[in-house]
Amino acid sequence: MPQGHGQGRARGSFVAPVTRTESRAAAIAMRTQSSLERRTSASGSLDLEGLRSNEQLQLQYCTDRAPYGGTEATIASAEAASEPEHRTGTVLTATAHVITTVIGSGILSLTWAISTMGWIAGPALLFAFAGVTWYTSLLLTDAYRHPKGSATRNRTYPQAVHTILGSKWWLFCASVQYTKIVVIHVGYTITAAISMVAVRRANCFHSQPQEVAMIEADGGIACQVSNNPFMLIFGAFQIILSQIPDLDELWLVSIVAALVSFAYSSIGLGLAIGKTSESGHSFGTLGGRQEAPVAKLWAILTGIGSLAFAYEFSIVLLEIQDTLKPAPIGCRPTESKRMKQATNSALLVTTTFYLSVGCLGYSAFGDKAPINLLNVGSSGEGFVNPGWLVDCANVFVMINMLGGYQVLAQPWFAFVENAVYRRFGVTHFTHTEFIVSIRGVPWLRLTAFRLIWRTLYVCLTTLVAMLLPFFNDVVALIGAIGFWPLTVFLPIELHIRQAEVPRWQCKWICLQALSIVCAVVSLAAGVGAVAQIIVACKDFVPFHTKYASS
Repeated sequence: MPQGHGQGRARGSFVAPVTRTESRAAAIAMRTQSSLERRTSASGSLDLEGLRSNEQLQLQYCTDRAPYGGTEATIASAEAASEPEHRTGTVLTATAHVITTVIGSGILSLTWAISTMGWIAGPALLFAFAGVTWYTSLLLTDAYRHPKGSATRNRTYPQAVHTILGSKWWLFCASVQYTKIVVIHVGYTITAAISMVAVRRANCFHSQPQEVAMIEADGGIACQVSNNPFMLIFGAFQIILSQIPDLDELWLVSIVAALVSFAYSSIGLGLAIGKTSESGHSFGTLGGRQEAPVAKLWAILTGIGSLAFAYEFSIVLLEIQDTLKPAPIGCRPTESKRMKQATNSALLVTTTFYLSVGCLGYSAFGDKAPINLLNVGSSGEGFVNPGWLVDCANVFVMINMLGGYQVLAQPWFAFVENAVYRRFGVTHFTHTEFIVSIRGVPWLRLTAFRLIWRTLYVCLTTLVAMLLPFFNDVVALIGAIGFWPLTVFLPIELHIRQAEVPRWQCKWICLQALSIVCAVVSLAAGVGAVAQIIVACKDFVPFHTKYASS
């Protein structure tokens, strides 16, 4: 039997919830009275020892946190305690969400990106992107509540921009953010399919060595496998996972995705160390791979875009922060502080992995580094043995793409669904839930609207991925689209408005200079990615996987 969903507002809307101060104040008074009654002894006297114990416990929790004063603070805490959505996230789950978003397909192209620039510029730019992303992400966490410490929560990135900067900038932010999410989903679908194809090709190489040798001796390419069936398989899994209602219920998927991202990164790192220890290969050069000047320029710009994409998670930072468990009554809300802890931990871990995998991979392959570290290129570059370990790494990549796709999809799903709810209100089509049970255990909560719209969206991104199977160029384009506006420009503008930084002061000038430099870098990377896609499209056949001859 369908169960009515009610008229509760879905998560992720950029419109702040309607406040009812009187009802909240009454609820607070009732809870306070109930607490006092529980602490009153049987003789009718107030149990002062119980009150003192409760105060000590609360003060212990609130160490280094100034208590709120006034009605507004109490209402903020009461809102967190009585809201219909139960936020249960911790620093651990937030860190897992960030790692799942950051360590994705970007790490697989880092070796190639560094090879385009060489030992000096490659690692230096990787550090630069890490530092910029870390700083601006810390600024963005403060936009969750505006004014700072108030009851108003900005649950999404566009909502924070709308609250602090106004509707004009909200439109700009929402357009860039959700366009970028759609493009990332296309990139994740391509990456997952390439990894599954790599498993199939590796098995072909090992099971038919003589046939492979004969084909390659004649100048052909052995074990050609189409990406399309594997994109369809990935899309089918995403249709199922997309029925998970919201990001807060995705914590287990996110933790599994974070663990497998460490697994395949570690495998890639170990394989790179093993290959580096071999003799008779190039360790790379200071200036990177040698190409014609124009080709070298496009390659460098595409590599910069790949580095920018490797640190993209600000598009869902506030959405992740909104999953954190609220502070208890009487304590300053600490979502910002805990999100900063999660950001610090996640970026420290990811930067360590990025430098290790990128630099050791470049040391292993030199200027012939493959576009995708875990795939064998057309001229034989890449890891082949041990085959079972390379296969495991590629399977882990596919699992990571499943989780990363969903972490980014949930804010986009919520945005579209809330727009529909505001337009059409509560209807049987949009709000009536159907419980899918397996052996009596509830497994999924579905609505007809959510099932149809999310399925159609996954089908669309899968179709686009089948039309544009350019892994490296799509990754670079994704990085160029969102790096400056979402990772740098808007966090800086939000901070300037919140902190009331005066114009032409030293801090204001430094922040604007950082924004301008990053805008130039983002634009240049976008031009390079588009140029590479145009070149790749010249001999492109839709729905056909092309293997370039060596």
